Amino acid sequence: MLLVHKLEAGYGESIIVRDISLEVRPGQVVCLMGRNGVGKTTLLKSIMGVLKTRGGSISFMDADMTRKAPGLRAAAGIGYVPQGREIFAQLSVYENLLLGLESSKESRKRGIPEEALAKFPVLETMYTRKGGDLSGGQQQQLAFARALASRPKLLLLDEPTEGIQPSIVQEIRDVITNIKNQGDTAILLVEQSLEFVRSVADYVYVIDKGTVVAAGAIDEMNEDELHRYLAV
Repeated sequence: MLLVHKLEAGYGESIIVRDISLEVRPGQVVCLMGRNGVGKTTLLKSIMGVLKTRGGSISFMDADMTRKAPGLRAAAGIGYVPQGREIFAQLSVYENLLLGLESSKESRKRGIPEEALAKFPVLETMYTRKGGDLSGGQQQQLAFARALASRPKLLLLDEPTEGIQPSIVQEIRDVITNIKNQGDTAILLVEQSLEFVRSVADYVYVIDKGTVVAAGAIDEMNEDELHRYLAV
């Protein structure tokens, strides 16, 4: 579904991501792990097209996305939940959800799908509240539901459990597991918690200094090696 080949990306004169190759297959949950600052968020931004690449290629569902604008990638079926959520604070919950439909005319015609709201039912009770008035956990739920509104085939999640209370972390875990079991949407997930990753992921890529240094099925990864690359 997603094929990244020898990708290079960065900011200004700095190259952050170097020669990274990875793949995500249909229905898979693939996790990117590594210390803070090693290039995980930069990689997701490059896949989404928010950050231009310096080299390499990105293929999604056999189509070359390397030079495509973010809107075209979203229209092709890539959803994105950025680090920090990026909720529009002055817009209502309902208006924030509607923005998730802007990727295509077909999505706008369908409206907000029931299955997106069913995954986070509390949001329906908050339709008129401003996004900025929500708690951090509620904003994360909103960002997740907004990305699901367009029924993406690939979902990019950048640290969805960061700074979230345990009850909502469990809810997010359940939603990811449910999506995985349905088999319609693949997920590329950035996550620091090894316990969380072991509960949802099929495959892991470990990044250090902008390069993949280890990869494999989660149940085959060496615990000591993972901790070595995650330790501060």
